[in-house]
Amino acid sequence: MVTVASTNIRPLADRVLIRPQQQEERTKGGIVLPDTAKEKPQVGKVLAAGRGRVSDDGKRIPLDLTEGNLVLYTRYAGTEVKVDGEDLLLIGERDILAIVEG
Repeated sequence: MVTVASTNIRPLADRVLIRPQQQEERTKGGIVLPDTAKEKPQVGKVLAAGRGRVSDDGKRIPLDLTEGNLVLYTRYAGTEVKVDGEDLLLIGERDILAIVEG
């Protein structure tokens, strides 16, 4: 995990800074789950996004998402970053599977 002192992070190229959503701490039956039994979250909110990658011919290919989108991403994607005491993820666009709408 990387620790950063400032929240002024601007991802480069096709990378995205995500705040993972915390999952329920209880099962549907009301059983409280310890931290070791919880799965890593796979849904998060986009806090910042890069400008997009540059193709081989020099054209910039913009990202399909923007700040504020709720996204579904692969389970073990990205690099964990601690910013001002908060755990965030810095991942590439190809590890984002979908935008959650509604």
